Amino acid sequence: MKTNYPEKYKTLGLKIAYYRKKAGYTQEAFAEAIDKSLSFLSQVEGPGMTRGISLETLFRMSEVLQIPPSKLLEDD
Repeated sequence: MKTNYPEKYKTLGLKIAYYRKKAGYTQEAFAEAIDKSLSFLSQVEGPGMTRGISLETLFRMSEVLQIPPSKLLEDD
């Protein structure tokens, strides 16, 4: 995927992985909880990957992780 914001995608993926692990989910369990494939989640979390996600998926992830969606988008 071509993007002007590769660092933002990388940061988003790292944050998803961080909060997923903090909540005690494996990639497989989290993918199932958000109704996505393991392959999809691996691409989103993978360093160097620029796999986009929809707002619907972002909201579902934050709901499952019990965090505000903004936590995944904040610049630290």
